[in-house]
Amino acid sequence: MGLIYLDTCLLIYAFEADPVFGSRARQALARKPAKCFAISPLVKFECLVGPMRSGNLVLQRYYEEGLAGFVQLPLPEPVFLLGARLRARFGLRTPDALHLAAAQHHGCDALWTNDDRLSSAAHGLASNVFD
Repeated sequence: MGLIYLDTCLLIYAFEADPVFGSRARQALARKPAKCFAISPLVKFECLVGPMRSGNLVLQRYYEEGLAGFVQLPLPEPVFLLGARLRARFGLRTPDALHLAAAQHHGCDALWTNDDRLSSAAHGLASNVFD
């Protein structure tokens, strides 16, 4: 299997030990080595907002170090153009459209999420790992 793009929600659940989804997210991530998972700068952005807002430097560093272990995918202009098409066609929120566009643009085999709206727009690429 090639790369699996990770939606931000899964990482927040795992890193912050969400009481509902935290252990399930960590179990899903433990099934494969980190080199099988990919993220984008948008994932980093979304993960770091909470710790930066609260001034939690320990959690911020935890994210920075943990996220560095995944394959880092760039977001060139074609990702934004594809994201705009996805947003227009499926009514996705901008970040969701960009996550899906990044996974498609980079030829990822899957996009793991907890968002069923992405699943319906992704034509089989996105899957809710908690189903």
